[in-house]
Amino acid sequence: MKIYSAEFVVSNTVVDKCPKDKIPEYAFIGRSNVGKSSLINMLMERKHLAKTSSTPGKTQLINHFKINNSWFLVDLPGYGYAKVSKKQRATFQKYIENYFTKRKQLVCSFVLIDCRHDPQKVDLDFMQFLGENFIPFCIVFTKADKLTPTKLETQIARYKTKLLEYWEELPTSFITSASKGTGRKEFLEFIDGINKDISKQ
Repeated sequence: MKIYSAEFVVSNTVVDKCPKDKIPEYAFIGRSNVGKSSLINMLMERKHLAKTSSTPGKTQLINHFKINNSWFLVDLPGYGYAKVSKKQRATFQKYIENYFTKRKQLVCSFVLIDCRHDPQKVDLDFMQFLGENFIPFCIVFTKADKLTPTKLETQIARYKTKLLEYWEELPTSFITSASKGTGRKEFLEFIDGINKDISKQ
């Protein structure tokens, strides 16, 4: 898939105010500082489409971007904020939950995982929430360039072993690096494949 256009459409905290277009939607979410904005910018080949920041938790709204006038990329607030109040965290959690359970256009979610870290409870719990609500998702391992190939393989194997304690089969996963462009082709081919299947229905 070639990216011809990527435009910001709207930000909000109310699912009912999300775009009404009946086109496929893909949500990106992960813990703070997982490299979500950098990954989105790499995939879209745009330097400043999603706002990057050295401060975790910068994204605090549901952000819709229309891609190639045919599908939406949705940049969601991270979970596990370190520097926001409990009240703010509860608010984020509620509208994120509403988005996932009410948004009919959503066809797949991408849960971003920093490959340098061992499996984290907050990530596993979030994937459990998606599974319990029958929401399709993929795992995206980020920052692959930060590890040696051997260490990367070990970390991902460790994560998959942990997942198999809870899941009968593993979801589709991608290995990415925003700085190196790793995984871009596979990622976009996956989305393109889903879009083509939907268009045939």
